Amino acid sequence: MKRSILTALAFAACLAGIAHAGTTLDRVEHTHVLHDVLVNDYPPFGFIDDNNQLAGFDVDVARAVAQRLGVKLVLETPAWETIVGGHWNGRWDVCICSMTPNAERAKVLDFVAPYYSSPAVLVVNRADTRIKSAADLTGKKVGVGVGSSYESYLQKTLVIPGARPIAYPFGAIQIVPSDESVAFENLAIGPGVRLDAVVSDLATANARVKRAPVFRIVGELYAEPNWVAADKGDAEWNAKLAATIRSLRDDGTLSKISQHWLGEDIVKDLN
Repeated sequence: MKRSILTALAFAACLAGIAHAGTTLDRVEHTHVLHDVLVNDYPPFGFIDDNNQLAGFDVDVARAVAQRLGVKLVLETPAWETIVGGHWNGRWDVCICSMTPNAERAKVLDFVAPYYSSPAVLVVNRADTRIKSAADLTGKKVGVGVGSSYESYLQKTLVIPGARPIAYPFGAIQIVPSDESVAFENLAIGPGVRLDAVVSDLATANARVKRAPVFRIVGELYAEPNWVAADKGDAEWNAKLAATIRSLRDDGTLSKISQHWLGEDIVKDLN
Protein backbone atom coordinates (compact mmCIF):
# COMPACT_ATOMS: atom_id res chain seq x y z
CA MET A 1 0.00 0.00 0.00
CA LYS A 2 1.34 3.45 -0.86
CA ARG A 3 2.44 5.72 1.96
CA SER A 4 -0.06 8.41 0.89
CA ILE A 5 -2.95 5.99 1.43
CA LEU A 6 -1.59 4.86 4.79
CA THR A 7 -1.21 8.46 5.93
CA ALA A 8 -4.73 9.32 4.82
CA LEU A 9 -6.22 6.40 6.73
CA ALA A 10 -4.32 7.24 9.88
CA PHE A 11 -5.37 10.90 9.59
CA ALA A 12 -8.99 9.90 9.10
CA ALA A 13 -8.80 7.70 12.18
CA CYS A 14 -7.57 10.65 14.21
CA LEU A 15 -10.30 12.94 12.92
CA ALA A 16 -12.93 10.39 13.89
CA GLY A 17 -12.11 10.83 17.56
CA ILE A 18 -11.69 14.60 17.87
CA ALA A 19 -14.92 15.05 19.84
CA HIS A 20 -13.59 13.10 22.83
CA ALA A 21 -9.85 13.61 22.52
CA GLY A 22 -7.60 12.80 25.42
CA THR A 23 -9.43 10.14 27.45
CA THR A 24 -7.18 7.16 26.68
CA LEU A 25 -3.98 9.18 26.54
CA ASP A 26 -4.78 10.76 29.91
CA ARG A 27 -5.43 7.32 31.43
CA VAL A 28 -2.15 5.83 30.16
CA GLU A 29 -0.15 8.86 31.27
CA HIS A 30 -1.82 8.85 34.71
CA THR A 31 -1.47 5.10 35.41
CA HIS A 32 1.79 4.55 33.51
CA VAL A 33 0.25 1.30 32.27
CA LEU A 34 -0.55 0.24 28.69
CA HIS A 35 -3.27 -2.41 28.35
CA ASP A 36 -2.87 -4.26 25.04
CA VAL A 37 -5.18 -6.94 23.68
CA LEU A 38 -3.99 -9.68 21.35
CA VAL A 39 -4.67 -13.25 20.27
CA ASN A 40 -2.97 -16.17 22.04
CA ASP A 41 -3.56 -18.92 19.45
CA TYR A 42 -2.05 -17.25 16.37
CA PRO A 43 1.63 -18.27 16.11
CA PRO A 44 4.08 -16.75 15.43
CA PHE A 45 2.25 -13.49 16.22
CA GLY A 46 0.74 -14.42 19.55
CA PHE A 47 0.80 -17.77 21.37
CA ILE A 48 1.51 -19.49 24.69
CA ASP A 49 5.11 -20.74 24.70
CA ASP A 50 6.64 -23.77 26.45
CA ASN A 51 7.02 -21.71 29.62
CA ASN A 52 3.28 -20.92 29.60
CA GLN A 53 4.02 -17.29 28.72
CA LEU A 54 2.62 -15.12 25.95
CA ALA A 55 5.15 -14.81 23.15
CA GLY A 56 5.37 -13.83 19.50
CA PHE A 57 5.76 -10.95 17.08
CA ASP A 58 2.76 -8.98 18.38
CA VAL A 59 3.92 -9.46 21.97
CA ASP A 60 7.36 -8.06 21.21
CA VAL A 61 5.91 -5.14 19.23
CA ALA A 62 3.66 -4.31 22.18
CA ARG A 63 6.66 -4.44 24.51
CA ALA A 64 8.59 -2.11 22.22
CA VAL A 65 5.67 0.34 22.13
CA ALA A 66 5.34 0.31 25.93
CA GLN A 67 9.09 0.81 26.36
CA ARG A 68 9.09 3.71 23.90
CA LEU A 69 6.17 5.28 25.81
CA GLY A 70 7.87 4.68 29.16
CA VAL A 71 5.01 2.67 30.65
CA LYS A 72 4.35 -0.83 32.00
CA LEU A 73 2.76 -3.32 29.60
CA VAL A 74 -0.20 -5.49 30.55
CA LEU A 75 -1.29 -8.09 27.97
CA GLU A 76 -4.82 -9.42 27.83
CA THR A 77 -6.42 -11.99 25.53
CA PRO A 78 -10.20 -11.58 25.34
CA ALA A 79 -12.19 -13.32 22.61
CA TRP A 80 -11.57 -11.98 19.11
CA GLU A 81 -15.25 -11.06 18.73
CA THR A 82 -14.94 -8.89 21.84
CA ILE A 83 -11.87 -7.11 20.47
CA VAL A 84 -13.35 -6.32 17.06
CA GLY A 85 -16.68 -5.33 18.63
CA GLY A 86 -15.12 -2.14 19.99
CA HIS A 87 -16.76 -0.15 22.82
CA TRP A 88 -13.95 -1.17 25.16
CA ASN A 89 -15.03 1.42 27.75
CA GLY A 90 -11.54 1.94 29.08
CA ARG A 91 -10.74 -1.75 29.64
CA TRP A 92 -7.98 -1.71 27.02
CA ASP A 93 -5.89 0.98 25.37
CA VAL A 94 -4.66 -0.60 22.16
CA CYS A 95 -4.87 -3.69 19.97
CA ILE A 96 -1.53 -4.81 18.58
CA CYS A 97 -3.16 -8.01 17.41
CA SER A 98 -2.69 -8.53 13.66
CA MET A 99 -5.94 -6.82 12.72
CA THR A 100 -6.78 -5.99 9.11
CA PRO A 101 -8.92 -2.87 8.66
CA ASN A 102 -12.29 -3.17 6.98
CA ALA A 103 -15.37 -1.00 6.75
CA GLU A 104 -17.32 -2.85 9.44
CA ARG A 105 -14.54 -2.72 12.02
CA ALA A 106 -13.86 0.94 11.25
CA LYS A 107 -17.34 1.78 12.57
CA VAL A 108 -16.25 0.93 16.13
CA LEU A 109 -12.44 1.10 16.04
CA ASP A 110 -9.83 3.61 14.92
CA PHE A 111 -7.08 2.17 12.72
CA VAL A 112 -4.09 4.15 13.86
CA ALA A 113 -1.02 2.90 11.97
CA PRO A 114 0.09 -0.04 9.82
CA TYR A 115 2.86 -2.14 11.33
CA TYR A 116 3.25 -5.10 8.96
CA SER A 117 1.88 -6.65 5.80
CA SER A 118 1.57 -10.36 5.06
CA PRO A 119 -0.73 -11.84 2.39
CA ALA A 120 -3.65 -14.17 2.96
CA VAL A 121 -3.00 -17.68 1.63
CA LEU A 122 -4.84 -20.89 0.88
CA VAL A 123 -3.66 -23.97 2.77
CA VAL A 124 -4.58 -27.61 2.10
CA ASN A 125 -3.60 -31.00 3.42
CA ARG A 126 -0.42 -32.12 1.64
CA ALA A 127 -2.22 -35.25 0.39
CA ASP A 128 -4.87 -33.17 -1.39
CA THR A 129 -4.68 -33.25 -5.21
CA ARG A 130 -7.99 -31.51 -5.92
CA ILE A 131 -7.39 -27.91 -4.89
CA LYS A 132 -4.89 -25.99 -6.99
CA SER A 133 -6.27 -22.46 -6.58
CA ALA A 134 -9.09 -20.50 -4.96
CA ALA A 135 -11.26 -21.33 -7.97
CA ASP A 136 -11.32 -24.95 -6.78
CA LEU A 137 -12.96 -24.04 -3.45
CA THR A 138 -16.50 -24.13 -4.82
CA GLY A 139 -18.52 -26.65 -2.83
CA LYS A 140 -15.68 -27.26 -0.37
CA LYS A 141 -15.50 -26.96 3.44
CA VAL A 142 -13.07 -24.18 4.32
CA GLY A 143 -11.90 -23.36 7.82
CA VAL A 144 -11.18 -19.81 9.03
CA GLY A 145 -10.72 -18.02 12.33
CA VAL A 146 -14.11 -16.95 13.66
CA GLY A 147 -14.77 -13.26 13.00
CA SER A 148 -11.62 -12.98 10.88
CA SER A 149 -11.10 -11.09 7.63
CA TYR A 150 -10.72 -14.53 6.02
CA GLU A 151 -14.32 -15.30 6.92
CA SER A 152 -15.37 -12.07 5.20
CA TYR A 153 -13.25 -13.07 2.21
CA LEU A 154 -15.09 -16.37 1.81
CA GLN A 155 -18.38 -14.49 2.22
CA LYS A 156 -17.23 -12.21 -0.63
CA THR A 157 -17.78 -9.12 1.50
CA LEU A 158 -14.19 -8.15 2.34
CA VAL A 159 -13.20 -4.61 1.39
CA ILE A 160 -9.82 -3.35 2.64
CA PRO A 161 -9.60 0.48 2.61
CA GLY A 162 -7.02 1.72 0.13
CA ALA A 163 -6.33 -1.74 -1.32
CA ARG A 164 -7.17 -3.12 -4.73
CA PRO A 165 -10.57 -4.80 -5.16
CA ILE A 166 -10.37 -8.44 -4.12
CA ALA A 167 -11.15 -11.21 -6.62
CA TYR A 168 -13.57 -13.98 -5.64
CA PRO A 169 -13.09 -16.76 -8.23
CA PHE A 170 -15.16 -19.36 -6.36
CA GLY A 171 -18.82 -20.23 -6.00
CA ALA A 172 -20.72 -21.30 -2.89
CA ILE A 173 -18.49 -22.54 -0.05
CA GLN A 174 -19.26 -24.16 3.28
CA ILE A 175 -17.49 -21.80 5.68
CA VAL A 176 -16.39 -23.41 8.96
CA PRO A 177 -15.39 -20.72 11.49
CA SER A 178 -13.52 -21.73 14.65
CA ASP A 179 -10.30 -20.97 16.50
CA GLU A 180 -7.63 -21.07 13.82
CA SER A 181 -5.67 -23.70 15.73
CA VAL A 182 -8.75 -25.94 15.64
CA ALA A 183 -9.11 -25.35 11.90
CA PHE A 184 -5.56 -26.57 11.27
CA GLU A 185 -6.09 -29.56 13.56
CA ASN A 186 -9.16 -30.51 11.52
CA LEU A 187 -7.31 -30.06 8.22
CA ALA A 188 -4.48 -32.27 9.46
CA ILE A 189 -6.84 -35.25 9.74
CA GLY A 190 -6.99 -35.59 5.96
CA PRO A 191 -8.34 -34.01 2.77
CA GLY A 192 -12.11 -33.54 2.98
CA VAL A 193 -12.53 -35.40 6.28
CA ARG A 194 -13.50 -32.36 8.31
CA LEU A 195 -12.10 -29.61 6.11
CA ASP A 196 -10.85 -29.27 2.56
CA ALA A 197 -8.78 -26.12 3.13
CA VAL A 198 -7.95 -23.27 5.49
CA VAL A 199 -7.48 -19.59 4.70
CA SER A 200 -4.82 -17.95 6.87
CA ASP A 201 -1.93 -15.51 6.92
CA LEU A 202 1.26 -16.46 5.07
CA ALA A 203 3.53 -16.05 8.09
CA THR A 204 1.19 -18.07 10.29
CA ALA A 205 0.80 -20.75 7.64
CA ASN A 206 4.57 -20.98 7.17
CA ALA A 207 5.00 -21.50 10.90
CA ARG A 208 2.43 -24.29 10.94
CA VAL A 209 3.92 -25.98 7.85
CA LYS A 210 7.33 -25.90 9.52
CA ARG A 211 5.96 -27.59 12.64
CA ALA A 212 3.68 -30.04 10.80
CA PRO A 213 4.61 -30.79 7.15
CA VAL A 214 1.18 -32.35 6.66
CA PHE A 215 0.12 -28.92 5.32
CA ARG A 216 0.81 -27.33 1.94
CA ILE A 217 0.37 -23.69 0.90
CA VAL A 218 -1.40 -23.52 -2.46
CA GLY A 219 -0.86 -19.82 -3.10
CA GLU A 220 -1.53 -16.22 -2.12
CA LEU A 221 -5.07 -14.83 -2.24
CA TYR A 222 -4.82 -11.08 -1.55
CA ALA A 223 -2.57 -8.51 0.11
CA GLU A 224 -3.33 -7.97 3.78
CA PRO A 225 -2.05 -4.94 5.73
CA ASN A 226 -2.26 -5.19 9.50
CA TRP A 227 -2.81 -2.12 11.65
CA VAL A 228 -2.58 -1.07 15.26
CA ALA A 229 -6.14 -0.35 16.40
CA ALA A 230 -7.68 1.61 19.26
CA ASP A 231 -11.16 2.20 20.58
CA LYS A 232 -12.86 5.19 19.01
CA GLY A 233 -12.73 8.59 20.58
CA ASP A 234 -9.20 9.82 21.30
CA ALA A 235 -7.40 11.57 18.45
CA GLU A 236 -4.49 12.57 20.70
CA TRP A 237 -3.91 8.94 21.69
CA ASN A 238 -4.15 7.84 18.06
CA ALA A 239 -1.53 10.40 17.08
CA LYS A 240 0.76 9.31 19.94
CA LEU A 241 0.48 5.66 18.91
CA ALA A 242 1.02 6.46 15.23
CA ALA A 243 4.16 8.45 16.03
CA THR A 244 5.46 5.64 18.23
CA ILE A 245 4.90 2.98 15.57
CA ARG A 246 6.53 5.24 12.98
CA SER A 247 9.61 5.68 15.17
CA LEU A 248 9.87 1.91 15.69
CA ARG A 249 9.67 1.40 11.94
CA ASP A 250 12.16 4.14 11.14
CA ASP A 251 14.85 2.94 13.55
CA GLY A 252 14.54 -0.69 12.41
CA THR A 253 13.03 -2.08 15.64
CA LEU A 254 10.00 -3.59 13.91
CA SER A 255 12.18 -5.17 11.23
CA LYS A 256 14.41 -6.76 13.89
CA ILE A 257 11.38 -8.20 15.66
CA SER A 258 10.12 -9.53 12.33
CA GLN A 259 13.43 -11.18 11.50
CA HIS A 260 13.50 -12.80 14.95
CA TRP A 261 10.05 -14.36 14.71
CA LEU A 262 9.64 -14.93 10.99
CA GLY A 263 13.11 -14.97 9.48
CA GLU A 264 12.06 -12.21 7.08
CA ASP A 265 11.07 -8.56 7.08
CA ILE A 266 7.29 -8.18 6.82
CA VAL A 267 7.58 -4.47 7.62
CA LYS A 268 9.55 -3.33 4.59
CA ASP A 269 6.59 -3.28 2.18
CA LEU A 270 4.97 -0.52 4.24
CA ASN A 271 7.78 1.92 3.44
